[in-house]
Amino acid sequence: MYNIGICDDGRKICSSIENMILLYTREREIQADTKVWYTGEGLCSYLRQGNHIDILFLDIELIELTGMEVGDFIRNRLENREMQIVYISGKASYAQQLFKTQPMDFLVKPITQPRINEVMDLAVKIIGKKSETFEFKNGKEHYYISYGEILYFVSEGRKIKIITPREEKEFYGKIRELEKNLPGEFITIHQSYIINKEHVIRYTYEMVELVNGTILTISKANRKQVREKILREG
Repeated sequence: MYNIGICDDGRKICSSIENMILLYTREREIQADTKVWYTGEGLCSYLRQGNHIDILFLDIELIELTGMEVGDFIRNRLENREMQIVYISGKASYAQQLFKTQPMDFLVKPITQPRINEVMDLAVKIIGKKSETFEFKNGKEHYYISYGEILYFVSEGRKIKIITPREEKEFYGKIRELEKNLPGEFITIHQSYIINKEHVIRYTYEMVELVNGTILTISKANRKQVREKILREG
């Protein structure tokens, strides 16, 4: 069961998105519960009560509390990094501004069924991946870390370090071999770094900043492909 939220001050838009989501879930035979809010305040009140949303379609241009303020509330006040936020807007110029609230995607109105299908497919895949684990060995011990917890990998000589918000682990390996077996949200930005783009809060052509404040350099050889992968625009 997926809990899906829609927050837009336009009732017709909410109804249209809800109908497209219902069509998607019927065709994919997915169970989902959909809730609608017309204000950011109403949505925040619902979340304050401890209610859970897996996927949120959030209008940026809400009348009082804006979509970006709602996103900031979710990520920084509630410390919720798991919710998949999909911003929606009538303008296509917001993508760079949204990194701090880590959206999954960005849709430009008018929104079509194929775009809803594409976004939902990605959200379902990401949610599924978060429950999968990365397995590695250190000495005789085997370890498992959720892919969703990993901020980045860094190569140091013959070892690779795994950096999460809470700890660091290491194992023997080569970064080039590692990248072949990682899910799509992991991006090689340098011969020594593979990042989880779900944890990027700021991006420039030369660097990325992650949620823990770490700033990593993007090598010249990787800048074009990183830009293509990280700036997914609607």
